[in-house]
Amino acid sequence: MKEYKVIVPKLGLRNRIEKYEDLLNQYAREGWTVKHIGQTSPLVIFERDKNR
Repeated sequence: MKEYKVIVPKLGLRNRIEKYEDLLNQYAREGWTVKHIGQTSPLVIFERDKNR
């Protein structure tokens, strides 16, 4: 079974790319994989196995 997490990142005005990269790496360390990144909205959907 899978579980999902939906986030809207709050990155601020400075160092946006670095903050975005850090955010994605943080979730990756927790076992999440990116399922979708919104093109018109700042939405990121993550997926991972629920019984891990």
